[in-house]
Amino acid sequence: MITADYLSSIAPWAQDLTAAERERAARGSVEKHFAKGDYICHEGGRMNYWCGVASGIVKVGTISTHGKAVTFAGVPPSGWVGEGSVLKDEIRQYDIVALRDSRVVLMQKTTFHWLFENSVGFNRFLVRLLNERLGQFIATVISDRMFDARARVARSLGWLFNPILYPGVGRFLDISQEELALLCGLSRQAVNKALKELEEEDLLTLDRNGIRVVDLAGLSRYGA
Repeated sequence: MITADYLSSIAPWAQDLTAAERERAARGSVEKHFAKGDYICHEGGRMNYWCGVASGIVKVGTISTHGKAVTFAGVPPSGWVGEGSVLKDEIRQYDIVALRDSRVVLMQKTTFHWLFENSVGFNRFLVRLLNERLGQFIATVISDRMFDARARVARSLGWLFNPILYPGVGRFLDISQEELALLCGLSRQAVNKALKELEEEDLLTLDRNGIRVVDLAGLSRYGA
């Protein structure tokens, strides 16, 4: 079990709950550590938790029967994922894997449904989240089919810094080029080249520890 104060520090949506609702949410949640490469959940399995990233980065994706890996989204700190499977009580349609050592908060399905049935603030958050998530996946399909490597990297970064999905990220994200390559479905060399070109266009700055966004709107619309 985690505390209500800790939940509020890693989940900005908790601030929309009443004090009693935050306590209920915290009591129904635990935090676990996952090492780089660990599966938080497997496609086809039942996982009775909603997942929130407290630290690290996780990847949501799948592998086809022919071995082709597809990434749906990267989830940085303050991001939550898996609400659809919990709401519909269905098996997972994807894997969730830790890209690096990560701390993940797991909220019990019963707690999630209690909030869904009783909390106005939580429902408002879910509507915003699901609406933004739909836009993210539509944009991912468009990006994969229409844009070159530079635009794919730019738009992937735009989503990682999305203030609705991941409100705790701000303008700097501790992420390696290798991790970004895995999320974009590109080689590390292609990502390195794209990042340097985007830096030359004054859309971002590269730091030895990560990436700082200068023009989020420019990244999100890149190639349009």
